[in-house]
Amino acid sequence: MRTAVLVSGRGSNLKALLDASRGGNLPIEIVAVGSDRLGAAALDLSKEVGIPTRAFPIMNYPHRQAQEEDLLTWMRENRVELLLLAGYMKVLGPQFIRQADFPVLNIHPSLLPAFPGLHAQRQALEYGVKVSGCTVHLVDEGLDSGPILLQEAVAVLPEDTEESLARRILEAEHRLYPEAVGLVVSGRVKRVGRRVQILQQEGSE
Repeated sequence: MRTAVLVSGRGSNLKALLDASRGGNLPIEIVAVGSDRLGAAALDLSKEVGIPTRAFPIMNYPHRQAQEEDLLTWMRENRVELLLLAGYMKVLGPQFIRQADFPVLNIHPSLLPAFPGLHAQRQALEYGVKVSGCTVHLVDEGLDSGPILLQEAVAVLPEDTEESLARRILEAEHRLYPEAVGLVVSGRVKRVGRRVQILQQEGSE
């Protein structure tokens, strides 16, 4: 499945997806990587492995809608069939989501619906939860509000800082995101309202 990835930072989740696809464990072809930041390290990672990249800094556009229209045009030119947000720090607008004729997935560093938005790990520590984690969800028109595909719990330790908790959650993200993408690509995801059902593989009991 022809896949685009949007990033804003280092690209560790992008690398996990690339490793899974190149290892034969994930039947996607990452054909394009885009970013809202010119200097995102993930763009350099993509170039190193021969994936076309493009930056869409908002300062180059009169408004966000123009930027998102350019994003959509770029994805259609690349015949994108799946869009993955991997540390993309901008919220895609309602018009983009309505016009996208392909699934859009995101990974978030909390057990949604708890702690949406920025600094989820800090929110978890400030709230005093004993368990946090990460969530892969379908993207809708809200903020981290789409139907949940998969989640993985991560214990919050008494000595945790925002940085140490973020590191352990990131390790879980690297496992969970390729697994969730694999379910979507294999056609095993069925959405019923807000609920997502994971269908059994043919031949399994």
